[in-house]
Amino acid sequence: MLPDLGAALLRRLPAETAHRATLRLAGLAAPFLAAPAPDDPRLRVRALGLDFPNPVGLAAGFDKDADVPGAMAKLGFGFVECGTVTPRPQAGNPRPRLFRLTADKAVINRMGFNNRGMDQAARNLGTRKGNGIVGINIGANKDSKDRIADYVLGFERLAPLAAYVTINVSSPNTPGLRGLQNRDELTRLLDALTTVRGKRTLHLPILLKIAPDLDAHALDEIADVVRASGIEGLIISNTTVARPPLKSAHAGEAGGLSGKPLFAPSTHILGEMHRRLNGAVTLVGVGGIASGADAYAKIRAGASLVQLYSALVFQGPGLVTRIKRELLQCLERDGFANVTEAVGTGAG
Repeated sequence: MLPDLGAALLRRLPAETAHRATLRLAGLAAPFLAAPAPDDPRLRVRALGLDFPNPVGLAAGFDKDADVPGAMAKLGFGFVECGTVTPRPQAGNPRPRLFRLTADKAVINRMGFNNRGMDQAARNLGTRKGNGIVGINIGANKDSKDRIADYVLGFERLAPLAAYVTINVSSPNTPGLRGLQNRDELTRLLDALTTVRGKRTLHLPILLKIAPDLDAHALDEIADVVRASGIEGLIISNTTVARPPLKSAHAGEAGGLSGKPLFAPSTHILGEMHRRLNGAVTLVGVGGIASGADAYAKIRAGASLVQLYSALVFQGPGLVTRIKRELLQCLERDGFANVTEAVGTGAG
């Protein structure tokens, strides 16, 4: 895609302008990008019924409309997650709504599920080139009268075009959405989706993306519902509404905080869910990953796969290769033959 120098130049632009420019340049460059070199076999992961060449994925939020999954896969990601996509197009929240916190290596966003809708995403997924693992993250429209129906619509339209579907009930930027994480609503939602999957004989995995701002009781309830639901995975976690001490001028902006300050709380929740679920579903660790050591810490806390996004803003696309190289060094240092051997070995 872009060399790290190009990424540095983009950081001089306003955050959302830079993001749009990056997507545009990625789309233009995609046909000319070479496929990445094969990954070291020690990085391979079998999870969710899929064979991942490496465990490092691109988190949802970067490519909302599935415009450039092929280009992003060529950076060396083991998988790419597009979205969040809602049934109908929506503009999202007023700008400015995306802020770099450079001194904190963090980002605050209050995008509000801005996307061009499920039909556009379906067209993009249906015409994409390349064989990489691409997942789709779905949500509900802000003004929906029946949010569970929105998830069913999105699932029915997009599931046949993806390797897995993520259910996003944890964005802090759609009022009331996180209420779908409570026991009764979550049970209804997952029942509806697994029923649709069964009727359509779609065997692709369903993952649930949860917030990092959950207490022990909420984690207990989510673990119970997930275990009973028949879904295959949890993504831990979305952005946080908490505000640890921050240095940057935009620290007081409303929205979800991601990047380095999210690493510790999201890894804690990951470990808690690993302890509660004990291998019942695949865990995907997200939040603050900026190095191979960070990825390794998520894996040792219980993640079979990891995702990142915010660190690319500050370190550029070369980060993906560096993380994989450093992750191999961590495995070798601790005597693990592959990623899977290390999963959960650091959990308390």
